[in-house]
Amino acid sequence: MFLENTVNYKEQFGWIEVISGSMFSGKTEELIRRLRRAQFAKQKVEIFKPQVDTRYHDEMVVSHNANEIRSTPVPAAANIRLLADDCDVVGIDEAQFFDDEIVSVCNDLANKGIRVVVAGLDMDFKGNPFGPMPALMATAEYVTKVHAICTRTGNLAHYSFRKSNNDDIVMLGETEEYEPLSRAAYYKAQLKEKVKHINVKAQELSDNKKNDNA
Repeated sequence: MFLENTVNYKEQFGWIEVISGSMFSGKTEELIRRLRRAQFAKQKVEIFKPQVDTRYHDEMVVSHNANEIRSTPVPAAANIRLLADDCDVVGIDEAQFFDDEIVSVCNDLANKGIRVVVAGLDMDFKGNPFGPMPALMATAEYVTKVHAICTRTGNLAHYSFRKSNNDDIVMLGETEEYEPLSRAAYYKAQLKEKVKHINVKAQELSDNKKNDNA
């Protein structure tokens, strides 16, 4: 259960909330929902996102269904510490793209009495923990894991399968590059990719052998 109020009101410390999941699971949508509620309550809210994320807008945090909220793009996590002073609530989107200092930044803000709401991918396209997200989830008071719907099975999906051949860990993309898959569908897709890769390598070796004998 998610709680927003503390019992001991003398304690002035804030807290960290992490919203994690795969591509198309509604992470940014949930982040925007929480931040808008804080704005309606007339709390001072600042939102940040990595400067590299320009898929929808240079300055707005935008969900896949076009819901948006104004944000400040920053090149590094340290900038957030400087810009978030005197806030009640700080929102951070696409946290997986930040450097590891984002963990200490979030904890420093929470220790100052600020509520910190963070959203990000928990795993990269290879199924490995993504950047600073594991450490953020470990130090957060509240962790919400949201799920997409698998495009192949209709079951809950929590893997982000990359359809392109790009092996870069950081690659911005939408439905043309990624699709959310369940564990079973992701395993089958990865197996298919491995078989395809083996066949390509075998064909290359065969072609090279023919060229050597020519």
